[in-house]
Amino acid sequence: MTTFAQQGTQPTGFPTRFREGEARSRRLGRPLRLLGRIDEVDEDLMERIGRAFGERDEAGARLAEAIRMRAGMPGKVTMTQLRTALEHGVAAVESPPPVLADFFAQVEATPDWVDWDLVDEGSRVFMRLGQNAADVLLQLSLISGYRFGGPPDLLVATGGLTGGTTRRRLAETQHWAVSLRTPGALRPPEPGSESGSGEAWRLTVHVRAMHALVNGFEPRWDTGRWGLPINQADQAATLGLFDGVLIIGCRALGVPISRPDARALMHLWKYVGWLMGVDEDFLVDDEWERHRINYHVLLSQAEISEAGPQLAQAAVEVQRDRSYPGWPGPMQRVRGWYETERLLSMLTVFLGIRSMRELGLPTRPPWAHAYLLPLNVLRYRVLGRTAKGRARLERRGDRNADSLLASYFGRERAEVGDLPE
Repeated sequence: MTTFAQQGTQPTGFPTRFREGEARSRRLGRPLRLLGRIDEVDEDLMERIGRAFGERDEAGARLAEAIRMRAGMPGKVTMTQLRTALEHGVAAVESPPPVLADFFAQVEATPDWVDWDLVDEGSRVFMRLGQNAADVLLQLSLISGYRFGGPPDLLVATGGLTGGTTRRRLAETQHWAVSLRTPGALRPPEPGSESGSGEAWRLTVHVRAMHALVNGFEPRWDTGRWGLPINQADQAATLGLFDGVLIIGCRALGVPISRPDARALMHLWKYVGWLMGVDEDFLVDDEWERHRINYHVLLSQAEISEAGPQLAQAAVEVQRDRSYPGWPGPMQRVRGWYETERLLSMLTVFLGIRSMRELGLPTRPPWAHAYLLPLNVLRYRVLGRTAKGRARLERRGDRNADSLLASYFGRERAEVGDLPE
């Protein structure tokens, strides 16, 4: 890992954002602290998180540097070579550059701790969560993160999730998340196999490469203030929003997630985090350990910045612009209005009135939770108690995924298999 101390950018190794908003974070994290049964702050863990703001994915950084080389330079990696390796493995690339070969030798080598049966079960659990997972990932994993400075500022600075790109970027994120719901989709390419890599594996490794390229923004980025553009602390925070927070959020919507189901989900995301280049210090199977890490990551965050409201408002506004399959043209605006109001209603409950005001979002009565809670009790605690009922939930989740992707992309799921740029 490369640290600030090594770079000479920040002698202490910590950016000024570190623990800047701790008093506010303690208030926001009170439910997580109680839920996770966290008695006191682990200062050793806080120091580890502080150092992580100055650490990057080194394998990804070397690949990104090779991609940015000028055409014709020795060791240059082209996007064609990258795409071929993602689809069929690095063995399918003729005379692969050394950096490309080293990177894919790493991601194609499955760690000994990976249990494929547990990963596939995690995919099935994820599928059964259906719309609930989509709601939590948008509201708690994405929009709630805009309450803290750093990553939102990077998104604004690089043009991600703002203006006309909002819908496309949200669509790509949804596409990636949906791909994880298919058992077997996280399999790496097998040498000599014509089947190639699984879609989720391909998209996950592609996202890692794109994140590494974003670190090329570093010369124009205030690293002393925020840390590296894509750093290990923010990577750990993102992973925690996709596994631990997903579990908590779905339970808050009335969906029962048993210990075996939680373990399967955690194992699924642990492997995803490994593929994404997250440091092993932040990769865990245990739900409660994730809650503990998440609480400490929360304490390390900065206050809200101007970027947060921009991104939050754009994510809400895009609901009006989605294309809703099966709804006639004249009713599209009605459905868009409904989805926007539903989102605001759920956000008001999840984030609270103070956070809604900080993000510049209007509050709404909790009518969405009022109908979702009893509906989920019926679906998951009654109908979902049997194997037949669980299979039905998985089929429903699959249909929901197709509809979700079509609404963001404006076309059928079968046509959105291309990797995002």
